[in-house]
Amino acid sequence: MLRPKHREHHRLDRIGWLRAAVLGANDGILSTASLLVGVASAQATSGSVLLAGVAGLVAGAMSMAAGEYVSVRSQADSEQAELDLESRELLEDPTGEHKELTEIYVRRGLERTLAHEVAEQLMRHNALEAHARDELGLSVTTAAKPLQAAAASAVSFAAGAILPILAAVWSPRERLALITVGVSLLALAFLGAISARLGGANLPRSVARIVFWGALAMASSAVVGRLFDAAV
Repeated sequence: MLRPKHREHHRLDRIGWLRAAVLGANDGILSTASLLVGVASAQATSGSVLLAGVAGLVAGAMSMAAGEYVSVRSQADSEQAELDLESRELLEDPTGEHKELTEIYVRRGLERTLAHEVAEQLMRHNALEAHARDELGLSVTTAAKPLQAAAASAVSFAAGAILPILAAVWSPRERLALITVGVSLLALAFLGAISARLGGANLPRSVARIVFWGALAMASSAVVGRLFDAAV
């Protein structure tokens, strides 16, 4: 009788791009919708509202890409510096590094003799990889990828921002703010559900959190627009 294969579906390989994509789409929807609602609440013309939305999309996408690249590039540089240091230590004191790796495995529950043998075999196979993974906590799966993160942020921001802009285009001027808010909140809820599904998080909590903060941001922008109440 054949036994079913044991399959596990982990999500660590999605951490880099998922974080950047979710952040970008959320910011694209939220910042653009808030901008549109704020300008519309200030009694601006439809043309001015749409111009503000398009400008916000372009500026926001570039800002997200640049910010994400710089941030993740700094992380990647730090990781590389640690790997360079570990490489030098392996060349200068391989015996000491072997003992260090052995102690790591002992603390994790292996008997000292077995820990010594495991450390020896792993270092013989790839010493730097073993120390990067078990001493520094670095791996290929979770390594920082600056260009991937920047591209994911820019594209997802633009994709998110286009939704409230389209809602504003298709809305009559007197209901522009209301329809934009409604469409944007629905988009935020959908985004929260997708990110929860992909990341294995609690779905109702993720949706409620993203909708609450989205509504609060747009309400604040509407209040500011009302206070100024002037054409832009």
